[in-house]
Amino acid sequence: MDRFSLRARIGILAAGVAAGVVVLVSTAVFLIVRQSIFETLDDNLLQRATAAAQSALADPEQLATTSPEVLGAGDIRIALFYSSGLAQSAEARASSPPLSQTELEVAQGVRPYSVRTAGDYEVVAVAAGPGRALVMAQKLEPTQQVLAKLAIALPVIGGVGIVLAAALGVAVARAGLRPVQRLTTAAERVASTGDLRPIRVSGSDELARLTVSFNEMLGALASSQEQQRRLVADAGHELRTPLTSLRTNLELLAAAARPGAPDLPEQDRREMVDDVRGQVEELTQLVGDLVELARDDPQMVMIEPVEFTDVVDRALERARRRATTDVTFDVHLMPWTLIGDSTALERAVLNLLDNGVKWSTPGGTVRVSMVPVDEWTVVLEVADSGPGIADEDLPRVFDRFYRADTSRTMPGSGLGLAIVRQVAVRHGGAVWAARAPEGGALLSLRLPGRRPA
Repeated sequence: MDRFSLRARIGILAAGVAAGVVVLVSTAVFLIVRQSIFETLDDNLLQRATAAAQSALADPEQLATTSPEVLGAGDIRIALFYSSGLAQSAEARASSPPLSQTELEVAQGVRPYSVRTAGDYEVVAVAAGPGRALVMAQKLEPTQQVLAKLAIALPVIGGVGIVLAAALGVAVARAGLRPVQRLTTAAERVASTGDLRPIRVSGSDELARLTVSFNEMLGALASSQEQQRRLVADAGHELRTPLTSLRTNLELLAAAARPGAPDLPEQDRREMVDDVRGQVEELTQLVGDLVELARDDPQMVMIEPVEFTDVVDRALERARRRATTDVTFDVHLMPWTLIGDSTALERAVLNLLDNGVKWSTPGGTVRVSMVPVDEWTVVLEVADSGPGIADEDLPRVFDRFYRADTSRTMPGSGLGLAIVRQVAVRHGGAVWAARAPEGGALLSLRLPGRRPA
């Protein structure tokens, strides 16, 4: 069956089911009709025999001269059967009806009547006075001919029904599987051309819902491809500048080291080496951020309880050590527990703190506050004392590689805040940017959880 198409298998299945039903119905119809015909024949024959027993036919002399046509049938044999075992048949018959012990019992008064089949005859016997019975037999050949025709007609009609059922099964399968065919064509198109256009949805049944789900999958795949293309393009753009600078400095240092080349002043050499070291550090950070953002994992199912206050404390210690300017942290924390990845959360908080340090003026203050929204939600706010974020830049500060015009000369890869948003989404939270009351930028990280009892 595996080598047949689904449509052919449905047609074969429909034909098989129809064949089974036809066989069962035909057999039941034949048996019921056969039983009904024989019951009708027996009833009619008993009625004739009873009428004959109550008429002049019960007289032996009258019976000897009676023709069976008197009873309305030329295929009937009739006889009087005595309790002594003797029998007297009608003169017009060459032979008497089949006789047996059953008819003798009726003649002896053991039973009131009898009905049986004897070869090609249906035989009945009824009491016809003391010590005798009237026996009547009718040939079964006409009845058997009717049953034979019925036995031929039922399979023929059933065969036609099976063929029609198979044809209708194939037609229904073709119509019902048309959405599946469209899905198959779309999947083959995606595999061969990479075309992710959605397919048309018709109806509201299970196949229509399957088509909708398939279109959603195509949309997610298209979005993922677009993100990958944008990440590669943005990464190539960001990597080009430090790589070009690094190659230029290395070429200059290599040229100065060749025999006969002019001596390079020590101050210039030191500056080039420091520049190379800085470019390598920038590339290291950029590659690390790219690796983190390139992870396309689904929202993880995390079962590790995390004390978010401890996470923020560890990030604060690291931010203080990394700060290159004299910045003060104004910290307001509260106990909060959530289920998550402590390492990823610490990196997200550290990126927020580094951003606040970078934009704060020397001697400025970075405010770090945990503000409960309700019983199950908390917001971590990081506000700096810098110039703030322009209104047109607020919706995009968490995009990958996005830099405002005022930040293009600042160090960084442009990926730190994008990592914050990715971590927030993976933990069922969100991020946004606004203006802080202090005048600088206010970056907020919302996370689910609960306050310890």
